[in-house]
Amino acid sequence: SQLCWNEYLTTRIEQNMVVNCTCPISECRAQPTAAFIRSIVSSKEIIAKYEKALLRGYVECCSNLTWCTNPQGCDQILLKDGLGYGAACSKCCWISCFNCNFPEAHYPASCSHMSHMTCAKCNHGFCWRCLKPWRPNHKDYYNCSAMVSKAAWQEKRFQDYNERCTFYHHAREFAVSLRKRVSSIREMPKIKTLTFVLVACKVLEEAWKVLAYSCVYSYYNQDTESMDVVEQQTESLELHTNAL
Repeated sequence: SQLCWNEYLTTRIEQNMVVNCTCPISECRAQPTAAFIRSIVSSKEIIAKYEKALLRGYVECCSNLTWCTNPQGCDQILLKDGLGYGAACSKCCWISCFNCNFPEAHYPASCSHMSHMTCAKCNHGFCWRCLKPWRPNHKDYYNCSAMVSKAAWQEKRFQDYNERCTFYHHAREFAVSLRKRVSSIREMPKIKTLTFVLVACKVLEEAWKVLAYSCVYSYYNQDTESMDVVEQQTESLELHTNAL
């Protein structure tokens, strides 16, 4: 009956199992069409959720489509083919990386840099950004003593780069916060100073981000000659960013 179908489809939609669902009769593999579902389900909220599920399924099936990866939340669909480095989401301006699982573009660090670090002795993996264990159930996290003297030097080097990286990310968050506060002024007077602040904040966000990921790049780079150039450029960028 229509009542039974309505209950069945509503449950499927609420459980996010409506895409490719079949007739509830076990031996019947027929799939209800979109038109049939819309004619049976009366709730506008449930239909809206169904249409979102259809859209989500379509994006997941298309290799050249993806969702914006902004961790703050964004429902914009992006076309991978037309996005090179530096192309931002037209809705939230977030810049995504489509070559790895890291949620944002991370120049100058490569995608391999952004995965995780691993202990040479016990294979414990941990996140570069937060230092939390890559595998939550690792029991020897505080007991690893592989190559103590060399490990101590490596740990000090890692901590130095990590502290700089963390500082740059916090500075970037301040620039984002400042831009949002200025943008929230309802009656924005047409004053060049405020316009400059908004533009400056966007430049600061990008500059602090590049500085943060340059720490990752520098940590992994073993080429001493090229590192001298990178360090000089990083120092110059930090100097001008601080001035701004």
